[in-house]
Amino acid sequence: MTAVAPQPIATRPYPAREAAKGSFLLRLFRTTDHKQIGVMYLVTSFAFFMIGGAMAMLIRTELARPGQQFLSNEQYNQLFTMHGTIMLLMYATPILFGFANFVMPLQIGSPDVAFPRLNAFSYWLYLFGSTIAVSGFLTPGGAADFGWFAYTPLSDAIHSPGVGADMWIAGLAVSGLGTILGAVNMVTTIVCLRAPGMTMYRMPIFTWNILVTSLLVLIAFPILTAALMGLLADRHIGAHVFDPANGGVILWQHLFWFFGHPEVYIVALPFFGIVSEIFPVFSRKPIFGYKGLVWATLGIAALSVAVWAHHMYATGAVLLPFFSFMTFLIAVPTGVKFFNWIGTMWKGHLTFETPMIFSIGFLVTFL
Repeated sequence: MTAVAPQPIATRPYPAREAAKGSFLLRLFRTTDHKQIGVMYLVTSFAFFMIGGAMAMLIRTELARPGQQFLSNEQYNQLFTMHGTIMLLMYATPILFGFANFVMPLQIGSPDVAFPRLNAFSYWLYLFGSTIAVSGFLTPGGAADFGWFAYTPLSDAIHSPGVGADMWIAGLAVSGLGTILGAVNMVTTIVCLRAPGMTMYRMPIFTWNILVTSLLVLIAFPILTAALMGLLADRHIGAHVFDPANGGVILWQHLFWFFGHPEVYIVALPFFGIVSEIFPVFSRKPIFGYKGLVWATLGIAALSVAVWAHHMYATGAVLLPFFSFMTFLIAVPTGVKFFNWIGTMWKGHLTFETPMIFSIGFLVTFL
């Protein structure tokens, strides 16, 4: 018996399917995919970086020559304040969540972060909070102009009236809440969703650094948010939290810098993790001193919450020997990291491609 191939059934060709207009934006609005949210963090933070960079160019233009008067005094103060705020809290901090969202679940074998919807909510809080803070430029009195550190009494209702200052405070509180929730998500994901067999000491260094950074966020950002709420209460209901007569000026500095110095390492540690992944790849050998790098990261995090008052020496109200010693001490774990990075490259088969050159430049610059 001869096998006969069945005749193909003719079907009516369908037209090419086209996505409905607006479907891309709709997909962004409702996505909970960690990669997509990571890209959104990266794109948004880079957009704020460009805005902050434009402000820096305006500031440099004003300072290019004595008596330039390209900007008024009020405009200069507003740009100075918003440039610092944007670069620190709308670019440098959120970009770490961009890298963490995209890379970290893949490194630990997780299908997604622990709380996907909370992850998306954190991003939208960051976006809208940051937009609120920057929108002070659209108000009649202009944006906040008391410096990105908002020292009291300069930032109270008497010395800085106007809606722009209130929008700065409220916007940073909203954005800070998004940062806190994002950190909760990162910690939970790393602790609970690692692949079977991946112990803590088998995790990539980048994942370790994201874990430690997220723990620092949970320590530092609630302090900033509480201080901002106290400042808002001072401005609108006369709460006298930061009243100079009650020592409120020093209280604000303690609260702000207890956030501010860990923030330095919240910004730095993820990039320490990134270069820790790059050096082994382009040196063709495993990372040197894995456990040393992990414990150095933990040491930096622990010391970073013990040095905040070195920003306050001029007040004369801090224990200078203690904070000086802690500040000196924090160089030790950082030196361990440099030793391990150099040890990774030592006698390796180096290839000087773009990531490697960039990372070596990071070493030279940071050192």
